[in-house]
Amino acid sequence: MGADVEHLLRTEAPQVLGALVRRFGRFDVAEDAVQEALLAASRAWPADGVPENPRSWLIRIGYRRMVDLLRADQARRRREQEAGVAELAMREPARRAGPAPETDDSLALLLLCCHPALGTTAQVALTLRAVGGLTTAEIAHAYGTPENTMGARISRAKQRLARAGARFTPPTDADRDGRIAAVTQVLYLIFNEGYTASAGAHLARVDLTGEAIRLTRMLHRTLPDDHEVTGLLALMLLTEARRPARVGGHDELVPLDEQDRGKWHPALLREGTELIDSVWNRREVGPYRLQAAIAALHAAAMSPEQTDWPQIAMLYLWLERLSPTTPVRLSRVVAVAKAFGPERGLALLDDLNRRYRLDQDPLVEQRERAVRAHLLQMTGAAADAARLYREAARMTANQVERRYLLDRADHLT
Repeated sequence: MGADVEHLLRTEAPQVLGALVRRFGRFDVAEDAVQEALLAASRAWPADGVPENPRSWLIRIGYRRMVDLLRADQARRRREQEAGVAELAMREPARRAGPAPETDDSLALLLLCCHPALGTTAQVALTLRAVGGLTTAEIAHAYGTPENTMGARISRAKQRLARAGARFTPPTDADRDGRIAAVTQVLYLIFNEGYTASAGAHLARVDLTGEAIRLTRMLHRTLPDDHEVTGLLALMLLTEARRPARVGGHDELVPLDEQDRGKWHPALLREGTELIDSVWNRREVGPYRLQAAIAALHAAAMSPEQTDWPQIAMLYLWLERLSPTTPVRLSRVVAVAKAFGPERGLALLDDLNRRYRLDQDPLVEQRERAVRAHLLQMTGAAADAARLYREAARMTANQVERRYLLDRADHLT
C-alpha cells in the first residue's frame, strides 16, 4: 500500500467512525466495522484506484459490516433493543448509508477515546486505534507489548466506555476544559514515547511522533482559538525538527550540544516558532506554551554557545510552579547547570532529591542518574560519573540510549 493511500485512510478513519457512531450509537461495534472497512480499502484501492469519494466508499463498506456485526450480536444476545437499532438502520431511509457527512467528528472522537472512565494507558491505545487508524499490531509493536495483550486492552477499554454510558457528543461548558486537557495529555504522551522510545533497538519511533503531530494538527484545526492546543502543536514541531540530528551515522545518540544544527528541519522550526509567537502573550500561559517557548529558544540558537540558558532556567522554574512534576524538576536542574555551572546544578539536584526523591521516582530515576553523572563529569569526578553512567545504562531498555551511556562510562575509565 502506497504512502498516499495510507495517509488518506488515516485521515478519513475518524470521520467514517464518527458517521457510524452517530447513525448506530455503538462505538465499540462501529470501531471494529471501520477497521474492516480500512482493511478492505487497503486491499482494493492499490489495485482499482482510489474512488472519487473515498469517505463515502468507506462509510458504505463500514455500514454494511456494521449491520453484519449487529446482526451477529443480536443472534448471540437476543436483545430486542439492539435488534431494533439494526432494523431502524436498515429500514429507515434517513438512517441508511448515504453521502459522506460534512461534520468534522475529530474532536468528539478524541474526547470519547479520552473519556475519564478510562485509564491513561487505555486512552492512549484507543486513541491510536480509533482516531489514529493504527492496527492493534502496530500499537503493540510501538509499545513493546504482545499483540494479544494490546488487543485485550483495547477491547476492555471499549467495554468500559459502554458500561460508563459514554456518549458521542460535544463536551458541556462545565467539563470542556478538563476533557480537552485529557486529550492533550494523551497526544503529548504519544509524542514523547515516539521521540524517545522506552524500549527497542531505535532511539525514536517515527510512526508515533508522526501520528501525534497529525492528530494534534487535527485538534488544532478544530480548536484554533485554544492557546494550549496551539502551544502543544508548536512544541511537537519544534522538538521533531531536531530529530534528524539526534542519531549519528553509526546509530549512536548525539546529545543536543553536539548536534549538527544544519540537519534540523527548517520548515518545522519556522512553523513551530510562528505558532508559539502567535499565542505567547494571550491570557495566562499554560504548560505546553511554556515548553514550546523553551523549544523555540533552542531553535533560535545558531550554536550551543548562543543558547539562552538563563532564560530557559527561568522558564523551567515558571513551568515547575504550574506543573510540579519530577520530569520538569529534573529538566530545571539541567538548565540551571548549563546557565550557572555544574556545582549549582548538583546542589539543586541534591535539594530536590531531599524534598521530592527524584532518584526514587520511576518516571525519572534512570534519567536522574544520567544527569548526575554528566554533572559530576563536568566537575572532574570521573570515577563517580562512570559508575552512575553504568547504573543509568542498566535501567533503560532503549538500546541506543544504553550504548551512549556505556560509551560515556568507558571514556572515563
